[in-house]
Amino acid sequence: MILVDEPLWPARGRLWSHLVSDLSYDELHVFAEMLGAPRRAFDRDHYDIPDMRFRSALWLGAVLLPSRELAARLRTAGLRRPKHLNRPSRRP
Repeated sequence: MILVDEPLWPARGRLWSHLVSDLSYDELHVFAEMLGAPRRAFDRDHYDIPDMRFRSALWLGAVLLPSRELAARLRTAGLRRPKHLNRPSRRP
């Protein structure tokens, strides 16, 4: 299932939503492509989508959830990729 939160996150002069899948990244990438979101908008485990694409995401079938529930669904599905996992190792 594709999930989206409200566009409440300010950046670069607009508000942004998070778009995720609780099934697979493949499902998420296909949906994002249908939505017109560029691949560069993918960040570890979600797409950042601008407020202007929010209603289209709902129209295409994304389910609106609060941000905390969206993150919980990602964790439950085993698809959450925390930021600290993307950092380079400090070991010699």
